[in-house]
This record gives sequence, structure tokens and C-alpha cells, in this order.
Amino acid sequence: MSTFGEDLIQSLNEALAHAKGEGPAIVHAPVAPRKVRKHAKLTQAQMAALMGMSLSGYRKWEQGTRRVSGPAATLLRIIEHEPNAVRRALLSSP
Repeated sequence: MSTFGEDLIQSLNEALAHAKGEGPAIVHAPVAPRKVRKHAKLTQAQMAALMGMSLSGYRKWEQGTRRVSGPAATLLRIIEHEPNAVRRALLSSP
């Protein structure tokens, strides 16, 4: 069997294990962008800028018409707990 075929079978087995709640996949609890923003005392425009995204895209998260991806959810969790850490990191970037 080709490498592609083997990779495909392995991927399907991993997906099946994940669906059964088995395997190495980690599932994080959903994050609520509006709750994070209010906790950080930011406007939607400020939050969108902090996330590095458009205001309309951020609003779609809060309205529930767009899903928060894994990396964005992680950044939201960091903002929820340490909003100033993200600000510092963005200010120190070249």
C-alpha cells in the first residue's frame, strides 16, 4: 500500500478513536469571546486589534455565526487570564 493510503487509514483510525473519546487528542472546553472581552474590560474594536483580526470577524464570534479556531481559542484564554502579557508581547515585536 502507498504511504498516502497508510496515512489515510491511520488518520481515519485516529478520528474514530477521537469520536469514541480515546486516543491522544485533547479537547478543550469552548471559550466565550464576549465573556473574555468583558472580563478584560475591552471594547470589541480593542479586542479585535488585540487578536489581530478584523472587527467584523470578531463580532461574528460574539454573535455565534463564526466558530473560534483552536489557536484563537488559546489566545482568548491567555487574554482572559493575562491580557497585559499579550499587550506586552505585541508591543515588543519588531
